[in-house]
Amino acid sequence: MIPLDRAVVARLETHGERFEILVDPDLAVKIRHGEPVEIEDAVAAIFVFENASRAEKASDEALHKVFQTTDFPTIARRIIEKGEIHLTAEQKKQILADKRHQIVTYIARHAINPQTGLPHPPARIEMAMEEAKVSIDPFRPFDDLVADTMKALRPLIPIRFEEVRVAIKIPADHAAKAYGDLDSFARIEQEEWQKDGSWICVVKIPGGMQQELESLVRKVSKGTGQMKVI
Repeated sequence: MIPLDRAVVARLETHGERFEILVDPDLAVKIRHGEPVEIEDAVAAIFVFENASRAEKASDEALHKVFQTTDFPTIARRIIEKGEIHLTAEQKKQILADKRHQIVTYIARHAINPQTGLPHPPARIEMAMEEAKVSIDPFRPFDDLVADTMKALRPLIPIRFEEVRVAIKIPADHAAKAYGDLDSFARIEQEEWQKDGSWICVVKIPGGMQQELESLVRKVSKGTGQMKVI
């Protein structure tokens, strides 16, 4: 269960009855989107209330009338999926800020400027979002928010999602360590060990991660590695 100070009210009003539970807003959103979250991990109390602020529990009669059960996980999931999640102004502000940061980070890592082949800096993406007056609904799926944001940005800046293939060569002295680090960072499509012990590979990455890859290659090869977009 979660601490009470992190909880908000999820409310369902139906059949002339009102039911409330105390939930973590982020986990409740994941449940609404069909993600596998255990109900007990998402709530602050294993009670269904008629009025949570006054700690008035819903009667068993009311629960049977509407849900045909008194099983808390079953009822709580229905309330989260079908009801309203009520956020305080501060909670909504924080969630919106977090979502905005996640969207900017994702686009900066996965999109490029097709005119230059390079990623847009996060600050440029944020400025374009402000100019486009991008509105973020904290309860919409993340993929939909990203798609809406990209649609709003395209009239303002040249941008598209694109993967790039990069050829990398690491000298023998650093090849073994580089293999593990690069395998964790990118998808290796081709690789070949040379007679001198050096390692050559071709990796595929989101276009916006080219600078991160360049930094990694420089780090694992002590500045001796080579890379080229192909």
